[in-house]
Amino acid sequence: MASLIRKLEHFVRLSPAEHAILNRAATERVRKLGPRVDLVREGEKPRDVHLILSGWACRYKQLEDGRRQVVSFLLPGDICDVNGFILREMDHSIGSITQVTIADLSREFFDEVGARHPRIATAFWWETLVNAAIQREWTMNLGQRTALERTAHLLCEIWLRLSMAELTRGDNCDFPLTQADLADATGLSKVHVNRILQELRAAGLIVLKSKTLAVPDLARLMRAGLFNPNYLHMDREGRQLDAGSADIAAG
Repeated sequence: MASLIRKLEHFVRLSPAEHAILNRAATERVRKLGPRVDLVREGEKPRDVHLILSGWACRYKQLEDGRRQVVSFLLPGDICDVNGFILREMDHSIGSITQVTIADLSREFFDEVGARHPRIATAFWWETLVNAAIQREWTMNLGQRTALERTAHLLCEIWLRLSMAELTRGDNCDFPLTQADLADATGLSKVHVNRILQELRAAGLIVLKSKTLAVPDLARLMRAGLFNPNYLHMDREGRQLDAGSADIAAG
């Protein structure tokens, strides 16, 4: 839950009382799932919204012949489709990449947040808008950037999203994605992804080893990927909605 709160507070600073509401929701209905299993499948009726407490997952679409397109990666602190339970059926699947721990958030929780806790609701809306911005950037990635640019861009995005949740360590972060995962996300073949990673390594832009990614010079990697971080809205544009000092004292 700490990762969610740290991320949401890039948009709206929450009071201790609001922290407690989120922490309670994240501890009531918790499940652990193994790697490479589906949390929910396309066509199923969604009943809860899943919060990723630990581990990595992804949203994906799959064709009948098995070809798969990863449409987003889900990191600790991410909520899978806020208000997704209003859909008649899922139009995509959500699968774990690593072992994951998730909290199932009910419709009643979101109804309560909407009615009684406007700053939390606003933070959730900010996250929804940022997720939509990420999807637009992924469309640009697939349609216009070269193979090297789209791979470097994706690595920059993952790095910054982990940084927002305070999940980086110096210039290192966990990186459990396989070359097949990267291929499914970038629309490239595994052979092509392997070649691009070798180019990025040779240029000193990344170090990939033992499921760890090191970025020695983020600015250089950003230039290689034509990366503009504005779509992640990391500069707390919702700061005018921060909890006031009276609210914080009350919490």
